[in-house]
Amino acid sequence: MTHLFPATALLLLQDATQAVPPPTLSHGNALTDMLHNAGAVAWTVLAVLLFGSLFSWAIIFGKWGSFRRARAQSKRFLRAFRKATRLGDIATVSEQFKPSPLVNVFDEVYETYKRQTGGYGPPKNITALERAAQTASSESLTMLEQRLTWLASIGAIAPFVGLFGTVMGIVDAFMGLGTEGTATLRAVAPGVAEALITTAAGLVVAIPAVIAYNQFTASCRDFAARMDDFARELLNSMEEAALEAHQDPGEREKARGVHH
Repeated sequence: MTHLFPATALLLLQDATQAVPPPTLSHGNALTDMLHNAGAVAWTVLAVLLFGSLFSWAIIFGKWGSFRRARAQSKRFLRAFRKATRLGDIATVSEQFKPSPLVNVFDEVYETYKRQTGGYGPPKNITALERAAQTASSESLTMLEQRLTWLASIGAIAPFVGLFGTVMGIVDAFMGLGTEGTATLRAVAPGVAEALITTAAGLVVAIPAVIAYNQFTASCRDFAARMDDFARELLNSMEEAALEAHQDPGEREKARGVHH
């Protein structure tokens, strides 16, 4: 009897393994299969997210190029401005550095200066020049910030659009369970996995948009600080020119001797 028990257990184990077939492995792509079996709601959500992704990447590449050109031209313009001895010389070549927001500040201040003096002599009203510089800085900053709100909106809304697709997919899965009358993991898993695709797609769309928005916003703050610094430098040079113009020749020679 002791020898018959192991043999009987072995026969029962062989029968059990033959009765339950091994799980079949799908050689296809599981993601492709889930997309192929996705419903109308999931496809609509994915289409909306795809459009948002393409739109956000178009803004990202466009802004990246414009900010890169603005930085390069700002450096060139500052070098030219600090080497020049007359504002009129800079005004004649300012168009070459047009992508730089500093050029807008200079042009606005110089135009105000020309209206005051005709282009010669010390400025008559420094306060008006300061207001012109502030206006030009605000306009340039507004141009730099164009379309950035779209990145913020896409980064904030895309996860909720994906979550909407997930919720609707899970609702469909549970409705299918109620129709079939079976509540097993094998029955509900494909529907839940299909629904979660939309959440993943929403995150894929939102994360680059949020990162780009934060980087471009920081760049805008940096340009705003640069424009303020340049405006102060420009106005200081005009005030120094006005002080030199009010000095008599003897005092100017003494000042030059001290500087030398």
